[in-house]
Amino acid sequence: MAKILYFSRDYTPHDHRFLTALAKTEHDITYLQLEQGDQTLEERPLPAGIERISWAGGRGAVHFDDIPGLLPSLQDVIRRVKPDLIHAGPIQRSAYLVALAGFHPLVSMSWGYDLIHDASQNRDWEEATRFTLDHSAVMVGDCDTIRGLAISYGMANDRIVTFPWGIDLDQFTPDNNMTTADHRTLTLLSTRGWEPIYGVDVIARAFVRATSASPDLRLKMLGGGSQKELLLQIFEEGSVSEKVHFPGQISQNELPSLYHSADLYISASHSDGTSISLLEALACGRPAIVSDIPGNREWVAPGVQGWLFPDGDDEALAQAILGAVEQRERLPEMGLKARYLAETRADWSVNFQNLLHAYQLALHPTKMPQ
Repeated sequence: MAKILYFSRDYTPHDHRFLTALAKTEHDITYLQLEQGDQTLEERPLPAGIERISWAGGRGAVHFDDIPGLLPSLQDVIRRVKPDLIHAGPIQRSAYLVALAGFHPLVSMSWGYDLIHDASQNRDWEEATRFTLDHSAVMVGDCDTIRGLAISYGMANDRIVTFPWGIDLDQFTPDNNMTTADHRTLTLLSTRGWEPIYGVDVIARAFVRATSASPDLRLKMLGGGSQKELLLQIFEEGSVSEKVHFPGQISQNELPSLYHSADLYISASHSDGTSISLLEALACGRPAIVSDIPGNREWVAPGVQGWLFPDGDDEALAQAILGAVEQRERLPEMGLKARYLAETRADWSVNFQNLLHAYQLALHPTKMPQ
């Protein structure tokens, strides 16, 4: 048994899932939160047995320049908790702070955007990335794209554990209507936040284009965000507002039924590692139309589990949607292949064991492969 401090940026559904699984292990788990966002990301309480540590952070937004000022408080936490290992991410935030504190062993966990986007923002971010990885016993990432980026920033290949986080295959399952995609109306589903990085404006413009050629299309857009007014304007000017449904924010328990209510999952994200939303859709037997970025190419083979379109190209996305309409009789078969892929590569209960393996590599470095 080891005493492990789990240190994350905020409290999200992903954190809840990791902490829930960790609470069932032999390890003694404590939780530290770097910042508190403006919106509640996860309403469920911490899993039983997980102690939240009080410190100077976790009370509002934390910017890069704020991180050194939190160092004394983190060092005090380390003295009080006396962890055997700290699991921290994202790279340039929580993990960077642990590296600055000089704690060993550190298992740094990439959240995708930290290496795909943040690391290249400026020289300070790049140096923080290199410093953190250089002071990490092990780094955990969710796809080969992240592995390659970590190596490019100086992380040794044999100190990287790669695994897609995966999803609960018992919760996200196909429905009985998976084989009946030949009805007239075809419904698209977007579950990403309404922020620029997720390309939801690309989806909106593509939907307007596609609907002009296929009036029976429908779109469901989950969530919310800073681009709300822009999206509403695009739909209004395109005269398609009545064909778009906004479910708002829904609970994790409601998500499977939302996937079941659609024929196709759609994402125009400009940056992703392994998208959990994509895995959920695949597990529910829904083919996907997603942007052609490295993280998505690891999960969607064109014409097998769905289709890819050039990142940011709303005209190409519209054509992909219309192509799916023309091939709607293939959607059930593609849905079966999507589910099979999820079963073979995205099983959370199986993939989680890789995190425990990363802990062992960090705690017992002499056993690490050469």
